[in-house]
Amino acid sequence: MAPPLTRLTGLFRAGHRDHSPLTSAFSLIICGLLAGVVVAAAAFPVAAISGLATKSGIEAFDSLPTEITVQRTPQNTYLYASDNKTQLAMIYDENRKDIEYREMPQVMRDAIVAAEDRTFFSHHGVDYKGILRAFLNNKNSEAATQGASTLTMQYVRMAISYSATHPADVVAATEDTTARKAREVRYAMQVEEEMSKEDIITNYLNMAPFGAGSYGVWAASQVYFSKQPKDLTIEEAALLAGMVKAPSAYDPTTEEGRKLALDRRNNYVIPGMVELGFITAEEGEKAKQTEIKVNGKRTPGGCVNTGKNDWGFFCDYFYRWWMDQETFGATPYDRERRLKSGGYRIVTSLDPNIQKSARANVGKYAADGNRNALMVAAVQPGTGHVRALAVNRVYKNDDKGNEPNSDPAKRRSGVRGTYPNTTNPIITGSPDVGGFQGGSTFKLFTLVAALEKGYPLTYDIASPRSYYVSNFPVEPNDTGPCRGRPVYCPANFSSSLTGTFNMWSGFGRSVNTYFVPLEERVGADKVVDAAKRLGIKFRTEKDAGYAANASTWGAFTLGVSDTTSLDLANAYATIAADGRYCEPIPVAEIWQDKQKLAAGDPRCGQAIDKDVARAVADAARCPVGDRSETSRCAGSTDPGARDRIGKPVIGKSGTTDGYRTAAFVVSTVQLTVAGIVADPDNHNTSMQGGGDAWGDPHSEAVNPAVINTLADAMKGKEAKEFTPPSEKMITGKLVSIPSVTCNSEDDAITRLKARGFQVQVSSERVDSTCAAGRVARTEPGDSTVEGGVVVLRISNGNAPARPPANGGGGNNGGGGNDDDGPGLPIPDIPGLPDIPGFPD
Repeated sequence: MAPPLTRLTGLFRAGHRDHSPLTSAFSLIICGLLAGVVVAAAAFPVAAISGLATKSGIEAFDSLPTEITVQRTPQNTYLYASDNKTQLAMIYDENRKDIEYREMPQVMRDAIVAAEDRTFFSHHGVDYKGILRAFLNNKNSEAATQGASTLTMQYVRMAISYSATHPADVVAATEDTTARKAREVRYAMQVEEEMSKEDIITNYLNMAPFGAGSYGVWAASQVYFSKQPKDLTIEEAALLAGMVKAPSAYDPTTEEGRKLALDRRNNYVIPGMVELGFITAEEGEKAKQTEIKVNGKRTPGGCVNTGKNDWGFFCDYFYRWWMDQETFGATPYDRERRLKSGGYRIVTSLDPNIQKSARANVGKYAADGNRNALMVAAVQPGTGHVRALAVNRVYKNDDKGNEPNSDPAKRRSGVRGTYPNTTNPIITGSPDVGGFQGGSTFKLFTLVAALEKGYPLTYDIASPRSYYVSNFPVEPNDTGPCRGRPVYCPANFSSSLTGTFNMWSGFGRSVNTYFVPLEERVGADKVVDAAKRLGIKFRTEKDAGYAANASTWGAFTLGVSDTTSLDLANAYATIAADGRYCEPIPVAEIWQDKQKLAAGDPRCGQAIDKDVARAVADAARCPVGDRSETSRCAGSTDPGARDRIGKPVIGKSGTTDGYRTAAFVVSTVQLTVAGIVADPDNHNTSMQGGGDAWGDPHSEAVNPAVINTLADAMKGKEAKEFTPPSEKMITGKLVSIPSVTCNSEDDAITRLKARGFQVQVSSERVDSTCAAGRVARTEPGDSTVEGGVVVLRISNGNAPARPPANGGGGNNGGGGNDDDGPGLPIPDIPGLPDIPGFPD
């Protein structure tokens, strides 16, 4: 992928001219002499001309290589939407786009010859008469010196500069020395041997600087006249040609520069065009009198200058993606240089219609001035193509107009908030932006791990009360029923979530006390591994530390780990694609020099078994009000999603303690949309009261924005069904657990291990009619998967009592995220019905 190095003399061979041997020999002799004598005098008017100078000049001339190499001049890179016609952004170091000879207007070619080299079509690279004239003028005059560089020599000078690999080489290519002049003479002669006049002038006009950040005629036409080169008039072309001599001095956008530029155009360039017969005297006079309007606005480039401001976040994501791709260079410097100068045409994955809908729906529920960011991402299952990235923020570097920071410490230090203006990658994440807690959306990964281990969709777990005492260790805390004890005790949002649940009902109603014990039996490390395979990244040091010792991370299933809308969307898209994970990618095609590059192709692989993915999808239909012929849903947290979208869907919502974040994902087979609401400046603030009247934070912000975005995208699209799971995934193969009730702990362990089960002993002592220290019960009670985990609950010797209506909470490796409700203790919310189907 290195920039092409090519022999300068091998470029543009069309129109090659043959010179007679006599002409070539004469040129070499003359130029060898000129290199040591005349060139030196022209370059240094006061220099003494000696035999030594002549001798050294000829030797230097003879020792020069006969060929030079030149890197391709920097070319603009263009980003287009997925429709391959909507231009999103232009990225460049030097604003330039090469055009071919047939696209170069004749009037521009004529004007540059008149301005820079009126003998261009008669010399062979070097204007000997011009050199002698400059020598005599510079030797005898104290006035301004004359130059003698032809267009070909000027082209060689620019080409050498672009081939330089060190700043010192750039200086050497332009310094006013005999060596530089000799080098230009030698290479100019060789270029004229190999290239046609048409190609030389085309290359020159593509390479020359015209000021205001424009290089080459294409950019200059855009910058100064907002038109294509083919539409340039005589007066416009003559003005541009006159500027090449000194773009800063002849800048027509300044008062003094315009005066000088018009004077050079009217009194030198246009008369030259008439003298050479390119235009008539009448055309010349008319051109002089024609008033022209000059814009002089630099062509906007980069992600802060996208066609629409909300495209900036996608452009930024593309840029960060590119900078991670080693195929574009070994170092970040190489990759950035390649992007800004490689002349790529990049068809991105951004769908402008989905993007427009996402931004409109975000804005409907969260104004740009809201401290809470409503971050939405859309991904195509099976390709990883990122279709939309929207947030209620202005993509802008300037934070002067931003609100005070919601973090008290930062506010006291004078640090302003990141709203409404920011360029932070809060939708997609970065090493510095870890994301936000995903809540119960992470229960999906426990389903994956459980099904992979053989637990079927019908696997039951009893939830006799609204909290669960696990064996996962935590620091002792002062809240909840396990206060003061070093064990994790998650709670449910409502006391209605008691009874026996399976994967359909447990996921559909988001029952914490189903998923934490399921995670215990599967192994938290297996759940974390499933999340990794589906694309969840652990960007913060804290999360990475817990993930490295995942076997004790009991709260992971409840979504205490930070994530982003994009990663969440892509994880659920993997389920929608039958377990085929595709790296999220912002490009559909990458083209350079009419060649399509493989770097833009999707990068996919089977992350989980198809049947497992189909079983997960079957359970994931329940939370969003959908069901299949095989699913056995019993309640949902977001029952209106299916009807609003009108297509088969899967999905899940989730919130965290104190409503610090809310997340929601919904997906069809064709598109997945995920959203998160959070305060990027202060993760400890509640999203309630963030600036909009959101009402119930479970659904009034993120859920409808996500649902409506998917509904808009699916209008007119085919209703594709999710493939149902096999009977094996539904019923599985369970084996009976022998009864060990009232047995001693040691005896129970021995008997269960003899049957191949893994045994865990709960630290919680429970009420039972069995004697204290004896086994009160096993969990599960009657059957489990072969080789599965069986938990022993030990009796405290007290007769059973009715459990409390609500339990307490705690935290486990990430900050006390217990699911979709606030921290414990949590009473039932007044005025809300305590019935199945209550939103999580």
